Amino acid sequence: MPNLDSTRYTFAFATIVCVVCALLVAVSAVGLHEQQEINALLYRQKNVLLAAGLVKPGEDVPAREVLKIFDDNIRVRLVDLSTGELVPLANADPKTYDQRKARADPALSRAAPPNRAGVSRLPNYATVYFAMKGDAVRLIVLPIEGVGMWGTVYGLLALEPDGNTVRGLAYYDQKETPGLGGEISNPKWQAVWNGRKVFNENWEPALVVIKGRAGAPDKDPWRVDGISGATITSNAVSRVMGFWMSNDAWGSFLKRFREGGVKP
Repeated sequence: MPNLDSTRYTFAFATIVCVVCALLVAVSAVGLHEQQEINALLYRQKNVLLAAGLVKPGEDVPAREVLKIFDDNIRVRLVDLSTGELVPLANADPKTYDQRKARADPALSRAAPPNRAGVSRLPNYATVYFAMKGDAVRLIVLPIEGVGMWGTVYGLLALEPDGNTVRGLAYYDQKETPGLGGEISNPKWQAVWNGRKVFNENWEPALVVIKGRAGAPDKDPWRVDGISGATITSNAVSRVMGFWMSNDAWGSFLKRFREGGVKP
């Protein structure tokens, strides 16, 4: 019988436990990887529906229903950010394309031009979601991202067919301070964006978050209420919006869309 109090036994036992635990973790990670990717896709699709107003904030929608609403109403395409043109479906499958992974792959991305949003790399292709009503585009939903106070914030911006008027916003992944900057995920704050304008009369990005309260959208279209106690996050949101609406990101695509050159 082994000496249970010996140093050799203790090290051997600890080694066996570590090996077994490592094997269990590895097997679990491999076995759950596919389900994790499915869940991530489902979460992204639900947030697209939230931004497009097809699902209400806080509404408990079963996964099967999310998939049905998405498939019935959303048409997904990829956009070449350098030209603003839609990518032919034969080049890449927009439904399985992962924009975040592409951004991190040097073969599928490029260094971003100097910007104040903290965006270091841009994917060559970006995903656009068309909310359809029959064959007509009801809304377009655009992914946006940039550095907040504590990390990268990821959001989705919904615009009307004029390519200018905001009809929805969803920040679905962020690490901002709860109760302060974290309020960018609050549906009540996101709702104040509705009706605001992204561009000014010269089609330059103009929408910003201010300190304090903004006026009504029809009288104060380019400003949004600031978040109390979260000036850094509010300024970061303004910078993110300004960058992604510029010609360095979605600007060229939106110009083509407004001029009728985009047919999803």
